[in-house]
Amino acid sequence: MKKYLLFLGVLLLSVAGFAQSSKEVRWTYTATKIADKTYELKFKAVVNPPYHLYAQEVGAEGPIPTSFEFTKNPLVTVDGKVAEKGTKISKHEAVWGGKVNYYKGSVEFVQVVKLKTAAKTNVGGTITFMVCSDEHCLSPSDVTFSLAVGE
Repeated sequence: MKKYLLFLGVLLLSVAGFAQSSKEVRWTYTATKIADKTYELKFKAVVNPPYHLYAQEVGAEGPIPTSFEFTKNPLVTVDGKVAEKGTKISKHEAVWGGKVNYYKGSVEFVQVVKLKTAAKTNVGGTITFMVCSDEHCLSPSDVTFSLAVGE
């Protein structure tokens, strides 16, 4: 009975202490006009130590890669893929059984969008991401964004 109660107590403490990735990453967003009807969207992630944020191409199976989903907008086209700007770390992690790609400290993700007409609109969507430390991982999180673009 004591073992059962001890197990239950540890389980409850684990659940109570379970944090989400969103508490360990601060996101900021900007939209900058770079040409006629063309905007560069920047998504900056600042990751609290000791955590790291996985890249879009994470490598080994297991960790959740950072991904961007843009809400459909008939006035906007997404031009190419989201680019990553930062110091990518590629490291073999035994827990995932292979080499993984991630960022520590901060990373910037950049997406170019083009307006079909000269109008004001918003580009919105969701960022999905996960962070881990050398000791444990937090559950994946979704963060929504909305950026104003246009004349």
